[in-house]
Amino acid sequence: MAIQDISDAVLGFEGDRVAALVAEELERKTDLSRILNEGLIRAMDEVGRRFAAGDYYLPEMLQAARAMKAGMEVLRPHIASGTGEKKGTIVIATVKGDLHDIGKNLVAMMLEGAGFEVINLGVDVDAEGFLRAAEGHEADIVCMSALLTTTMPAMAETVIVLREKRPRTRTMVGGAPVSRAFAEQIGATAYSADAPGAVEEARRIMAIRINNTQ
Repeated sequence: MAIQDISDAVLGFEGDRVAALVAEELERKTDLSRILNEGLIRAMDEVGRRFAAGDYYLPEMLQAARAMKAGMEVLRPHIASGTGEKKGTIVIATVKGDLHDIGKNLVAMMLEGAGFEVINLGVDVDAEGFLRAAEGHEADIVCMSALLTTTMPAMAETVIVLREKRPRTRTMVGGAPVSRAFAEQIGATAYSADAPGAVEEARRIMAIRINNTQ
């Protein structure tokens, strides 16, 4: 039940316990993919289900994501060594002119909890900054967040730059003023209204990419 204990600790918002349990499993030489998939990812999938059902709200999602992140901090060096499974690489940031980051950080943590390598650039990032990071990290997906309507045009600019200079990288947009219609208007690959939805969209994008290469 040790792996299940990790999942239960995430759902119980017990970050220190999550980290300790992950460390114990590493000492036992438990397969990294089991710790990640059955312990951390399964817990965050349950967080998404509870949010969709109305049993969890933003505070609970944040607490669970922080607990998961504590476990990921212990696990990450082993995954980085090439012995773990990576679902894909995602660059995420709040766009130029916007300094809001709570929702963006939650999305980043949820994506990391789902097994993606996440490069969080922070806030106030322009199109060239997204492009440099996408090129430098060989990103599969670039995620952009905006909370101000005045900064939404920066999303459109970033989508255009990436489409012209790095067309293999897919784009996802989100944030309070952003809509699916806007995402389609600017040519973004995907849109999500919340963090669990961003995880599902990222999985969908990667599944299509894998199928297209087979």
